[in-house]
Amino acid sequence: MAAKSDYYDILAVSKDSSADEIKKAYRKQALEWHPDRHKDDKDAAEKRFKEINEAYQILSDSQKRKAYDQFGHAAFSPGGAARGSAGQGPFGQQSQWGPFTYSYTTTNQGGSPFAGFDFGDPFDIFEQFFGGGSRFGQAQRMPRYSITLDFMEAIKGVEKQVVIDGKKKKVKIPAGVNEGSRIRFNEYILSINVKPHDIFDRQGDDIFVKVTIPFSTVVLGGTIEIPTVDGDVKLKIRPGTPSGTMMRLRGKGAPHIRGRGKGDEYVRINVTVPEKLTRDQKRTINELKEEGL
Repeated sequence: MAAKSDYYDILAVSKDSSADEIKKAYRKQALEWHPDRHKDDKDAAEKRFKEINEAYQILSDSQKRKAYDQFGHAAFSPGGAARGSAGQGPFGQQSQWGPFTYSYTTTNQGGSPFAGFDFGDPFDIFEQFFGGGSRFGQAQRMPRYSITLDFMEAIKGVEKQVVIDGKKKKVKIPAGVNEGSRIRFNEYILSINVKPHDIFDRQGDDIFVKVTIPFSTVVLGGTIEIPTVDGDVKLKIRPGTPSGTMMRLRGKGAPHIRGRGKGDEYVRINVTVPEKLTRDQKRTINELKEEGL
C-alpha cells in the first residue's frame, strides 16, 4: 500500500501555519482540484480532491492537528495512538430536517475525540457524521454530486432544484451548512461548496467582519452600524477605542447545524487616519500633542 501524503504538503502549507492560512490554502486547493474542473481526468482530480478535504478536516481542528503532529497518520488508523477503547462510538443524537437525516458526532467525557472512526477516506468520514449506516464501503457505492451555494444560502438554508440522472429533484439544504459539508439524500451524497462573501468570513459557526470607522469616532465615541448575516445592528463605540479592537456580537453568527442557537460575530475595528489636514485641524492636533494626548 502506498504511503499517505503528508497533510501539510497536500495543502502546501508549513507546520507552523496559522488556522487562517490553512483555511485559505484549503480553499485555493479545493477550487483548483474540484472534479468539475477536470472533466478530462476526473478520477485523478477526485482522488486529489479527497486528499485535500481529508487534510483540511484534520489540520483545521486543533485537537486533531495536535494528534497528527505527534503521531502522524497513525493517529487516525485502526488501532492508532489517538483511537479510544474498543466499542466507543462517536455518534450522538439524530435529527430530521426535511428529507435529510443526520447523525452528529459527540465526544464522550474523558474519551478520545477520535474514538470509533477511521479517517482513511473523507467520504467514510461523512458516513460516520451524517449517514448512520455502515462506515465501510457504503459511501463509496453511492453516487456523489456537488452543489455550489452562495454564502447567505449556506447561512439561511435554501431549497434547490437539481438534476440527478436526468431527473429534476428538489433538495432542501439546512441552514448552517459550510464548505465541505456532505449530506446524504436518499440514494446519493451531496457535497456542499460555498462561495466566499465580499465582507463576511466564516470559521465554524462564527462570522468575522472588519469595519473601518473615522478617527473622530474613536476620539469622541459614538454609535455605528455593523453588518451581520441577519441585517445591520447598532454598536456603541467608546471614546479611546484602539484600532484593531475585536468586539463580539453574541448569537449573530451562523446557525448551529447540530442543534439550536447560533455562533457569534466578531467585529474588528479599524480606524481611518486622515492623510491630509487643514491648518486648523493641524493646530488642534498639535495642541493635543502638547498635552500628551
